[in-house]
Amino acid sequence: MDNFFLFAEVNVVAILVTIAIGGICGFLAGSILKGSGFGLLGNIIVGILGAFVGSFIFSMLGINIGMDWVGEIVTGTVGAIILLVILGYVQKTIGSAKTGS
Repeated sequence: MDNFFLFAEVNVVAILVTIAIGGICGFLAGSILKGSGFGLLGNIIVGILGAFVGSFIFSMLGINIGMDWVGEIVTGTVGAIILLVILGYVQKTIGSAKTGS
């Protein structure tokens, strides 16, 4: 039973670290693209999703920048930038379709 609590404790720490790094990545991506931020919760979500996007793209291109926290922030930020560009394009396309422009 002690192992369960140790495992659960590690998972809580991992989740908190993931949220913190996701928030940093989302904030950096929003700052780099100037005005593409979605607020604190949105930045965290974009950062976490961006980490998946960045990891996928980097692995497809054979790029490995390391598994330390700096590498994770760089990968997540690049992925979040790509995600924000795609979301901005989709938002612009849907907005112009609604207005008939």
